[in-house]
Amino acid sequence: MEMRSFGNTGLEVSRLTFGCGAVGGLMTKGDAADQDRAIAWARDNGINFFDTAASYGNGASETNLGRALNGNTDGIVVSTKVGLGDDDLTNVAGTVAQSLDASLTRLKLDHVDIFQLHNTLGRADFRDTLKVDQVLDDVIPAFEKLRDAGKTRFLGFTAKGDADDLHKLVKCGAFSSAQIFYNLLVPSAGEAVPADYPADDFGQLLDVAMDNGVGSIGVRVLAGGAMSGSEARHSLGMPSVDPIGSETDYATDVWRALQFMPLVEAGHAAKLTELAMRYVISNPALVTTEIGIATLEELQEAASAVNRGPLSDEALAQIRKVQAGFAASTLPADLD
Repeated sequence: MEMRSFGNTGLEVSRLTFGCGAVGGLMTKGDAADQDRAIAWARDNGINFFDTAASYGNGASETNLGRALNGNTDGIVVSTKVGLGDDDLTNVAGTVAQSLDASLTRLKLDHVDIFQLHNTLGRADFRDTLKVDQVLDDVIPAFEKLRDAGKTRFLGFTAKGDADDLHKLVKCGAFSSAQIFYNLLVPSAGEAVPADYPADDFGQLLDVAMDNGVGSIGVRVLAGGAMSGSEARHSLGMPSVDPIGSETDYATDVWRALQFMPLVEAGHAAKLTELAMRYVISNPALVTTEIGIATLEELQEAASAVNRGPLSDEALAQIRKVQAGFAASTLPADLD
């Protein structure tokens, strides 16, 4: 698998990142043998980046990843995260230190490569929202203390929330990585969108990250599963998924995903999920693409899609026409 330089870190990471979250569910609710098999397959096939969080399965993801790795991190990159609640803000340094220590215990590691903040920035309509000044004044110094202690090599954050705040954090110089929401339905991190486009406008954040030496991790590239074109959920995955970035709901996102089916029928990709993954890697500013999985087969399909490389210019032009239609389209009566 293709490797890419990850921002200014000096790390080389695979084009595909193994997501250990609850949306896919393998690493939170799957059988241990299936988890171990998937991790081993990923390593054997050039996937060297594994992303987890303390909140995934209330620590289960980290525990399962730690068991599967068994302390063998040779050649791989591991990242985890902490999310702060309102009650944690009176002792940010203590909370993040305790969280990372617990994560390291579950992971069976003495450090992680990247420690990331897992909060929404500047959006009062989301829970566990932080103001950008709280991150700059309180969170970053706490994170830097952990880095100085050797418990993490680099600092990162999940770029969810107010676009101006996200741009400010990318440019502040403290963070080396950012998880950026980017998919066929929410393309604004990669290119300009009309003012009436029905999704958050992230203001081409991928280019901003690249210009500031921040490694980008594309997340929700399958729109929480909506890009499968089906509302059906795997038994291991989250039973319901709220869209992130899309100003709709899951059913509407599935309907919009199906509007890309003519590209599959024309042979640009074998299925919608392949089209979605190859769309995001067509943007050279995106370093790596994170995929959450329920089965080894889903991981293998994702790796195959990424290995097929970017979409053609013809396919990308057709995609932009479909996306342009979303800005002024009328939804079917049963979705409106």
